[in-house]
Amino acid sequence: MATIELLNAGAHRALAVRPPDLGDRHFVQIVAGEFAAAAARCPVILSKNPENGKFYAGAVLGFKTGENLLRDGLAWAAGFRPLDVIREGFFIVDDQIAIDVEHPRFGTGDPLFDDDGAPAERLREVQHALGAFKAGLSETDAFVETLVALGLVEPIDIALRFDDGERISLAGIYTVSLDGLRELGDADALMLFRKGWLQLAYTMIGSLKQIGVLAAHRNRALARAPGHG
Repeated sequence: MATIELLNAGAHRALAVRPPDLGDRHFVQIVAGEFAAAAARCPVILSKNPENGKFYAGAVLGFKTGENLLRDGLAWAAGFRPLDVIREGFFIVDDQIAIDVEHPRFGTGDPLFDDDGAPAERLREVQHALGAFKAGLSETDAFVETLVALGLVEPIDIALRFDDGERISLAGIYTVSLDGLRELGDADALMLFRKGWLQLAYTMIGSLKQIGVLAAHRNRALARAPGHG
């Protein structure tokens, strides 16, 4: 269970934190400002929050729970460093930074504060990520809500068969309707363009080609696995 404490240089001077790591995540929530970097490596899709039914944006890193096909550093090397991963273990509470002191990220790694009690480099990185993620959520929510209002969100069903014979189906994911975009009235299309959202919509659609790239990456990983063949 989370133990949330407001971050304090005095109380947490000796606390250390591990560098951000995608670990075994197969999916990570992202915000609009991350779409371009994510789309260079991953499918960018919409999913529904099971608690409230609202859509949110995310990047697909693997095809099933515990499978991160980019954990070898491909995403990091391509400049995709998800804000939600960088800020893991940290939260904003009443405009102040709070931490989950029970989170496994804490205990070893880099110091949060320097000898003078000022934020160290790792904490400055987290501060930036928290601010960018919070601001980005507002824009992304507005973008997604507009897509829904315009009837541009559609489900996609993906069934994949891999070289080891395993079949995996991806359900509960959504994208932007290309046909719907083409049928938009001039006023709505211009509104999306001026807000920069038309580009985001096409980025999401274009990113779906990464599904095949990830599938090929998974097959290569299967071929390298001990006992293959």
